[in-house]
Amino acid sequence: MNKPQNPVQMAVIGAAHGIKGELRVKTFTGEPLALADYGPLYAKDGRAFHIIDIRPANTVVVVRFKGISDRNAAEALAGTELFVDRSVLPDDGEEDEFYHADLVGLEVRDDTGVAIGKVVAVHNFGGGDILDVTLGGRKGVLIPFTQAAVPQVSVAEGFVRVDPAAAGLVDDEDAPHEEDFDPKGRPRGPRDAGGNR
Repeated sequence: MNKPQNPVQMAVIGAAHGIKGELRVKTFTGEPLALADYGPLYAKDGRAFHIIDIRPANTVVVVRFKGISDRNAAEALAGTELFVDRSVLPDDGEEDEFYHADLVGLEVRDDTGVAIGKVVAVHNFGGGDILDVTLGGRKGVLIPFTQAAVPQVSVAEGFVRVDPAAAGLVDDEDAPHEEDFDPKGRPRGPRDAGGNR
């Protein structure tokens, strides 16, 4: 198999580990050691990487790839993203589990079913998944991928339904407005705690 036609990112290569060509790899799989179960991994340029050894190490795995036998070769791979084709991934996940690649391109509908945009990417900066959507010509609108903000996902029908209030797309009528804000009414902590009063 050459470069994946429908790539799904599985990992990103980090720093070299030791002098024998091992690498620290951050995985995006549910079980980090399962990275070795998907067969060869591919870089964006089509290079194939075959795992010959993998072991856990704190929040990453340490991997030895076929053909990478010294630190210099390992260091040259830092930052390389690794992909597999969507076709090699199982479809037997839980009902509320989705591959990021399956969400990209889905239509975004509001709570009345009207199409309001499209999912262009899925990000995770450490605090949970976030949908990056285009809404009414506005690009880069971020919606938390939570049950409250996105109560319905239908990959088969090609859409996600969002709750505009929970997604932060409309003002919450119960939330205090900027003109209602009273800075003197806000507790600031003790004077000796470093807060300015």
